[in-house]
Amino acid sequence: MERGRGNWGSVSRGMIPLLVLHTVSEYSRIDRKPPIIAALLASNTIIYLRPKFLHRFLPTIDQVWFNPHLILKYKDLTRFFLSPFFHINESHLVYNMVSLLWKGIQLETSMGSAEFVSMVATLVAMSQGVTLLLAKSLLFFDYERPYYNEYSVGFSGVLFSMKVIANAQSDDYTSVYGLMVPTRYAAWAELVLIQMLVPDVSFLGHLGGILAGLLYLRLKASYSGLNPVRQLMRAFSHALSWPLRLVKSLFRIQPRITGRGTVGGRIARDTLHTWRCDACTFDNSGRLHVCEMCGTGRTGGGPSSPGPTSEIHDLSLEELRRRRIQRFGR
Repeated sequence: MERGRGNWGSVSRGMIPLLVLHTVSEYSRIDRKPPIIAALLASNTIIYLRPKFLHRFLPTIDQVWFNPHLILKYKDLTRFFLSPFFHINESHLVYNMVSLLWKGIQLETSMGSAEFVSMVATLVAMSQGVTLLLAKSLLFFDYERPYYNEYSVGFSGVLFSMKVIANAQSDDYTSVYGLMVPTRYAAWAELVLIQMLVPDVSFLGHLGGILAGLLYLRLKASYSGLNPVRQLMRAFSHALSWPLRLVKSLFRIQPRITGRGTVGGRIARDTLHTWRCDACTFDNSGRLHVCEMCGTGRTGGGPSSPGPTSEIHDLSLEELRRRRIQRFGR
């Protein structure tokens, strides 16, 4: 998250094409293209660009600043849920989206799109909620810094949560702005270093994201049931694919019948295409006059039938076996 109100849109131009090229490059290197990350990247970028046809539907950034005082006073859920998807300027957007691309591909490919989208939705609510609680709690200590009236926007709180989740099980070391730290503590190191290097960022928003990630891991470890958000997303995906399944069932192509058949299966619906041998119950193509399995002539008076064979009912199992060996060499 980034603080401030007066500098919206005042920094840099031309970075978004670089973001697009970087995204295309990353997606071209992987076999499975994660759709949720692509949707998040596109939605954040479109919201920042604000094309004319969306002016009527998108709120302005002044309507979505995350401000604990306004959210609690007016119960403003618009600020609570939409502020992560707005960014102050291009550098703010591109930095967050590059970070989202790297972390998101890693997480979505490992856990699957359904679980990943449920995790992102949960982290948005949890990181915002924890930040709100932290800001309210500081009022009781009469803390000098006015976090309760701070304005901030951006996806970085959720990114800190994702970083905690991605690195939770790692025993490696990683570099954070040139400083080597244990990977599982990289989010904490980044929290401190970013605050030192870029004082205008929202310390409370980033801290809320880290705590939300830890809380998510704790809840996930203690809850063994089905994730309701994940189940909802699967049901939604299943409902969206229903028209396609219907079309496939209406225009399903029947399997092509060749000389091979089945033994003991049900008789085909169209007797003009197959016939069943009375001796060994093998279903043969209608184009054959003798059974492909045992060599017995076709009976039943079909259009190309050579007529009944008197011996077929008297054949023994041994005779059927002998005919099969003679015909197929096995």
